[in-house]
Amino acid sequence: MVEGDSFHSLSRVQFKEAVKKAEAQGNNHFSHFGPEANHYDKIEALFKGYGETGTGKKRYYLHNADEAETHNTRLKLKTKLGAGEFTPWEDLPDDTDLLFYEGLHGMVTDGEVDASKYVDLGIGVVPIVNLEWIQKIHRDNKERGYSAEATVDTILRRMPDYMNFITPQFSRTDINFQRVPTVDTSNPFIANDIPTPDESFVVIRFKDPKGIDFPYLQSMIHESFMSRRNTLVVPGGKMGLAMEVIFAPIIQDMMENKKKSSKK
Repeated sequence: MVEGDSFHSLSRVQFKEAVKKAEAQGNNHFSHFGPEANHYDKIEALFKGYGETGTGKKRYYLHNADEAETHNTRLKLKTKLGAGEFTPWEDLPDDTDLLFYEGLHGMVTDGEVDASKYVDLGIGVVPIVNLEWIQKIHRDNKERGYSAEATVDTILRRMPDYMNFITPQFSRTDINFQRVPTVDTSNPFIANDIPTPDESFVVIRFKDPKGIDFPYLQSMIHESFMSRRNTLVVPGGKMGLAMEVIFAPIIQDMMENKKKSSKK
């Protein structure tokens, strides 16, 4: 597994300094979503290289002191790393079956960079925008002590990069999972709590419905239904089950095709 945060190009301290510098120059939209703060080219190179040779490099972004301590011990570094820094780049393990990337830029494109063309199975997971904002406001307050106003400022700063580099990726994915609440989220900035999975539906869109056994999926996932010929809707609490029954045969086919191609 490779985490998307590891492809940020700036440490936590460097990012804060870059934001201040950008604001001083009149740019109020510098964010972790955009190309200035990420190694899009390294993401593309990893996907391309792994597809060709099964090799590549990864590193870890240290989110907190516990992660820093774990990796400092593992790597036996003379100069200790702290939260908000990166571990050195390392080779991926040998003889792996597949590469799983989890992050914001797995299907990103920017100029000549196009990571998406080296992805065998692109999966999008995202709540609708208002729900996403509610989740961020509550997470930032609980984990970082930010006020709702500070989080709103962050949302506004990120918006241009979100629209230009994050949202378009969901048109390139093979399957999207979008959580839609069934309670009122009209004003996410005054919401007292985050809608639970049981207060939601998950809309699952298949880019190419050919070969997908929708009657089987509906029989396996109670109270699911088709809203379009390529769209399955399931209760929010059944999202995990839906992923299992959808991806198990797809991954199995990918592994079988890999074995066949390796014998040629």
